[in-house]
Amino acid sequence: MFDKITDVTTGVFTSLMDNETGADAILVCLSEAELRQDNVLGLPQLDQALERMRAKGLFMGASGELEALPTHGLLPYAYVFVAGLGPAASRDTLRAAAVFAARKALALQFERLALKLPSGFDSRSAASALTEGLLLGTYRIAAYRKNEPARAELRQAVLLTEAAADAALLEGAIAAAEAVAEGTNYARDLTNLPGNRLIPASIAEEAVRLAQHYGFACEVLDEHEIAARGMGGLTAVGAGSVNPPRMITLQYKGDPDSADVLGLVGKGVTFDTGGISMKKPDGMEEMISDMGGAATLLGALHVVGQLKPKVNLIVVIPAAENMTSGSAYRPGDIVTMLSGHSVEVLNTDAEGRIILADGLTYAKQLGANRLIDVATLTGAILICFADVATGAVTNDDEFLKPLLQAASAAGEKLWQLPNYPEYRAMLKSDVADIKNATSSDRWAGAITAGLFIGYFAEETPWIHLDTGGTAWLWSAKGIEPKGGTGVMVRTLASYLCGDELN
Repeated sequence: MFDKITDVTTGVFTSLMDNETGADAILVCLSEAELRQDNVLGLPQLDQALERMRAKGLFMGASGELEALPTHGLLPYAYVFVAGLGPAASRDTLRAAAVFAARKALALQFERLALKLPSGFDSRSAASALTEGLLLGTYRIAAYRKNEPARAELRQAVLLTEAAADAALLEGAIAAAEAVAEGTNYARDLTNLPGNRLIPASIAEEAVRLAQHYGFACEVLDEHEIAARGMGGLTAVGAGSVNPPRMITLQYKGDPDSADVLGLVGKGVTFDTGGISMKKPDGMEEMISDMGGAATLLGALHVVGQLKPKVNLIVVIPAAENMTSGSAYRPGDIVTMLSGHSVEVLNTDAEGRIILADGLTYAKQLGANRLIDVATLTGAILICFADVATGAVTNDDEFLKPLLQAASAAGEKLWQLPNYPEYRAMLKSDVADIKNATSSDRWAGAITAGLFIGYFAEETPWIHLDTGGTAWLWSAKGIEPKGGTGVMVRTLASYLCGDELN
């Protein structure tokens, strides 16, 4: 599952008349200003075609635009792909150009694609963005048809730079970008697995395989050990399913001389019916993605395993299947958590926050002194941001700032929600330490859900990332594919491996 298909190499660009790589097509990226210049491509027929499209408003060089121009034998490439970069090139616009170029190449069943690095842009940064976009753009959901036809694959891409000396210097940037894209696609693969193919035990098996592949320490607690250790939240949520829960931990020590240990906790609900508080049936198939937080962390670990940053990590994945049955937990139950705190259950469909609470406590017990949790936690986050941005809640604004910067560098949208005392007060219970849901109108639902988890962080610096709107898409949107997106893998990679990516 860790293998990549596209092999990215480097070469030297001389002119469009030269194609030593044997590529089927070449990608040329143009800003809006460059598109208005004369002799852009250096071939009158193609330049005239571009000018006609620009005059008709069909191709203006905006970011996200891509045209495939057939060369009719005038060039040694079958097509020239022309991608817009907007007013100016950036990592985001270059990444997007490569995503759309890869998708077009797959649609045309091309196996080899050349990409000309844009002029006036740092070559390492450009190579990184184009490589990342290429691999993200080749992603497709696995199919399970009896007679599934073989699909064309983009097997080789060549990044062409005008300076021969630059080609050898780009290898490190390409390798790092490959790791980030592969980690994201790996998380997408996990998120897209059907619920009958990914149960709590099998996500634990996947974590073990990942740990063995990269040499991480790994521990998996079964349902008996979970109960024996007092993890009442995870026990309760998993009680309704024939597929029992697992508590999964992986540890990476990249800086043994440092006492700083970051705990990453990911929601691993492999399928969510809502339990006794049953969800409506329409669209419930999306709930295969309710382990998107766990997938994000495993994807991030795939990047860490390759780039080996100087950080110490404890990754905790509470995994369960939230089903309805005679043994399922109920609204009105009082559950005692690993921390010793009691939770009044008002809604069994607010299960993710309950298992994450045990996950945070366990991460702290294992030595984490900072915490980030990632979860497809609420539908309420869609009311705030639709499927455009991930929401963040924190008890430490200074802790959050570098993560917001990492998200910006990675091209992922992350926005902070407030943590006011009035929201925390909404979680007070008459009979327990805290309740897992607030009012029936669900006001501030995304905020209070996050703050429920934050209650168990206590004084430890903590960030919650709600990917309930961004981890899964019903149709492709921009550079993100239909289905699982692997959202926040790139952000965490930037946050954890910034020095290795620059």
